[in-house]
Amino acid sequence: MSSANTVNKSKVTTHVLQEMKFKGEKIAMLTAYDYSFAKILDTSGIDVILVGDSASNVMAGFDSTLPITLNDMIYHASSVVRAATRPLIVVDLPFGTYQGNSKEALSSAIRIMKEAGANAVKIEGGREVLESVKRIISAGIPVMGHLGLTPQSIHKFGTYVVRAKDKVEADRLREDAELLQEAGCFSIILEKIPAKLAGEVTNSLRIPVIGIGAGGLVDGQVLVLHDMLGITQDFSPRFLRRYHNLKEEIMGSVQAYIDDVKSKDFPNEREQY
Repeated sequence: MSSANTVNKSKVTTHVLQEMKFKGEKIAMLTAYDYSFAKILDTSGIDVILVGDSASNVMAGFDSTLPITLNDMIYHASSVVRAATRPLIVVDLPFGTYQGNSKEALSSAIRIMKEAGANAVKIEGGREVLESVKRIISAGIPVMGHLGLTPQSIHKFGTYVVRAKDKVEADRLREDAELLQEAGCFSIILEKIPAKLAGEVTNSLRIPVIGIGAGGLVDGQVLVLHDMLGITQDFSPRFLRRYHNLKEEIMGSVQAYIDDVKSKDFPNEREQY
């Protein structure tokens, strides 16, 4: 699908993603946090938009995903939902809204679905959040799991290095993936784990597995939009492919505008009434 004219306009659902896995068709997923970018992604034909808690870093300038609130996530998700009609829209439950309290988890998920109009929520963790996952799914809300490097647990890990390199952690990840599938998750994200392990998990599960820094043997890929477009430049992990350098282009445009204003070239005769 190289142009908007060839994009399949049918709504992407959890069932569609399941069919894509069965057919061996890769799933393309990107983050978005606002109306304008979400509109572009929708027109481009993206399969899934993740309204990630990475908005805490990208949009608000925090050094982790922990500070962003449920109200913040609902604001960003609402903006995306107003723009995008085709992709499945998944919203992160932010830190502190589901850990250790399944009733609060369900309440948080309901708010995202009702107030933002999202299609699904995403939760980080395995067996430790299983009760929350089950409770949310029992209410009819689709849940995407997230294993491997889970940024909300950065203070527990103490680092953003590759996870599940040793056998104990790899076995735990495999077990957690099975538990999330059996609990009813429609998909799982695997972040920053060895490619071989990610492939093994993908082959063992019936549900689609989306990777970020997890190699090419998974069912799809996700990246942070601002990273892959080169708007943000201070984050350069091995798995990130930059498709553009918008930071330089935007800076060049802004500097040209400043020059034109200072030199009285803008506005010219054609640009005024």
